Amino acid sequence: MTSVWRTSGWVLTGAALILALSLGVRHGFGLFLAPMSADFGWGREVFAFAIALQNLIWGLAQPFAGALADRLGAAKVVIIGGILYAAGLLLMSTADSAWSLSLSAGLLIGIGLSGTSFSVILGVVGRAVPAEKRSMAMGIASAAGSFGQFAMLPGTLGLIEWLGWSAALLVLGLLVALIVPFVGMLRDRPLPSHGAEQTLGQALHEACSHSGFWLLALGFFVCGFQVVFIGVHLPAYLVDQHLPATTGTTVLALVGLFNIVGTYTAGWLGGRMSKPRLLTALYLLRAVVIVLFLWAPVTQYSAYLFGIAMGLLWLSTVPLTNGTVASVFGVRNLSMLGGIVFLFHQLGAFLGGWLGGVVYDRTGNYDLVWQISILLSLLAAALNWPVSERPVARLQAQAA
Repeated sequence: MTSVWRTSGWVLTGAALILALSLGVRHGFGLFLAPMSADFGWGREVFAFAIALQNLIWGLAQPFAGALADRLGAAKVVIIGGILYAAGLLLMSTADSAWSLSLSAGLLIGIGLSGTSFSVILGVVGRAVPAEKRSMAMGIASAAGSFGQFAMLPGTLGLIEWLGWSAALLVLGLLVALIVPFVGMLRDRPLPSHGAEQTLGQALHEACSHSGFWLLALGFFVCGFQVVFIGVHLPAYLVDQHLPATTGTTVLALVGLFNIVGTYTAGWLGGRMSKPRLLTALYLLRAVVIVLFLWAPVTQYSAYLFGIAMGLLWLSTVPLTNGTVASVFGVRNLSMLGGIVFLFHQLGAFLGGWLGGVVYDRTGNYDLVWQISILLSLLAAALNWPVSERPVARLQAQAA
């Protein structure tokens, strides 16, 4: 087993570096809402729509990026994704209208993220390690990648304060371009095809005929709604509560820091306990955390506690959800099937990011969206409870 981990360690390191850059930069987009909106006289809905569109495009492109990675290997997909991501950041630095912001931050970065984030990268990890270590390996990659979310936030804020938002985006574009050379560390190859292997159509039919697949997908919709609403709008929400602008940055940094602990722990627990039951517990805990945050007086300390608690629950859903898909359907089409589930995550992300801006511009507060987030947590908990990790009949027959 030691030799297996030594062999896969290079893959895990490459996966962590790529996820750190890809997700770390994305995690800081909310910091650009206020300065860009102020410079161009936009309402919050303009920036919120662009980020919501980014998440929608990301989700729509993800199954295709995953299918290409499963069939051709991840390297080509990640390289193209990294180039488009960097190009989107460079163009975003010159955006001066709603359409140019949507083109850069929405379309290009959305497609770029589909090739450089969880579904493709965790598919590589899933193929690199034995089944009994898969959940933990995904947790390690996600946790190490989460460090980027912690490290990049203060760096992004510092760049904005030092250089201004436009030059800061140029620097971030250059950082994201480093994803391209890191691809060499993945060493991913598509699994060899045998006569009895599923076709793409058969894999889709098998998954779409499985109720657990749709329950996972619908539950993941809630995750997307919550994390994008909070990631984009929480800094502005805290300013509305008369807290310093640095408070929101610190809270999001705490989310990234404690996300490292949460994703690693979720991956570790997922190898020992029922992953769907753990997902149910996570969504219930999210509801409790949001209720307590809204119920208590909003201070810097309560905001920091909220960031710590949400960080522990932030992307803990990712190794558990992808691990369940791998357990039920195998790893041959993991990037594609994980991409379809992730599409639902991004549909929720689009709604959470955009609705936050719409509700604020119409009502002057975020109260309705917070309430929706709580109700959706309860719904996601109920959806994940009946999901079974039992492999489909095809895998059971192969193991017999």
